[in-house]
Amino acid sequence: MAKIETPTSDAQPTTAAVPHTQFAAMAPAIGWLIPGAGHIIQKRWIRGLLLMAAIVGMFAFGVALQGKVYKSNTGDLLDILGFIGDLGAGALYFLARIFEWGGTSITAANADYGTKFIVVAGLLNIMAAVDAYHIAIGKKP
Repeated sequence: MAKIETPTSDAQPTTAAVPHTQFAAMAPAIGWLIPGAGHIIQKRWIRGLLLMAAIVGMFAFGVALQGKVYKSNTGDLLDILGFIGDLGAGALYFLARIFEWGGTSITAANADYGTKFIVVAGLLNIMAAVDAYHIAIGKKP
């Protein structure tokens, strides 16, 4: 007679608990404020410096093209999304607002490209901060 095996265990796959330390919270916060710094404080020098150069370079190029730096609470949905993207650049956004860098409105095609560079720099910085968090908790080598 054939032996029939029946599963007897309904065990759920277990996941390891993620350690939440102060460093795990500090790395993405510093990485958001200063682009690339979240990786640099974790001794990921090359990745941190490459991210810093890319984000600062894109932001500076966008400002040089007179891209628009969005303000908060303009009421238009696209302006709100642009503001969130710009705010993602961290300290670069605050410097741009303090020193009034960039254009106030898009009047030429190159200013529209500049606006896109500024927004994408902020979005890349948000992705870099999330990556720094994943490295800090050990989820990513």
